[in-house]
Amino acid sequence: MKSFKVLSALLSYPTPALIAAAPELAAVLNAEKLLPSAQRRAVETLIAEISAGDVYDLQERYGLLFDRSKTLALHLFEHVHGESRDRGQAMVDLKAMYENAGLVIAANELPDYLPLFLEFLSTQPLPSARELLGQTAHILSALAERLGRRESNYRAIFDALVAVSAEAPRREIVDELLKGIDPDPMDFQALDAAWEEEEVRFGPGAQGQGACGHEGLIAKLRHAKRAAGAAPSPR
Repeated sequence: MKSFKVLSALLSYPTPALIAAAPELAAVLNAEKLLPSAQRRAVETLIAEISAGDVYDLQERYGLLFDRSKTLALHLFEHVHGESRDRGQAMVDLKAMYENAGLVIAANELPDYLPLFLEFLSTQPLPSARELLGQTAHILSALAERLGRRESNYRAIFDALVAVSAEAPRREIVDELLKGIDPDPMDFQALDAAWEEEEVRFGPGAQGQGACGHEGLIAKLRHAKRAAGAAPSPR
């Protein structure tokens, strides 16, 4: 589905080419109607903001959100495994899934980068894409809430992805992901402290798990679900 490619483009670093292509992106979403109407209108608001924006302002705002803030990282396994060794195996498994589907990624791109993941989903049958997307739904929902706190229109992309996922996020898992400190991107001291904190790890270690394909991605992402399910509910 081309709609996944559109969302991938919108989550990429703003460039003059993206600004110029913005009207075409909206047209694709309206033609496919993969996104529910409410989510599609919200994404169109973001598209309008990008198409009318100054490229340098757009780039600065993008950097403040996704590059400077660890809690808004666009790398999926950052929110599940942090910098633990489990993340490395998860990367290997995800890269293998891409390659088995004929998608070759650039050497400087990490497999769990969300725009790349969405690019991959655009090549898959819709039921498979929705199933895979569902395994990330709790992460996407947490990111949507954090973006909402910042009153960012980028939230629309994450809300839209959750809406088309085959599996709805469980509230207790989202709450678990939201427990960490979420510093102001302009508070450099707080940001430095957040980056220096010990990584939070969800679930048991993945040593010995070498699964590839869909099962590999699902197993890695479900570490978070098992851990959150065992934790007491927040009062």
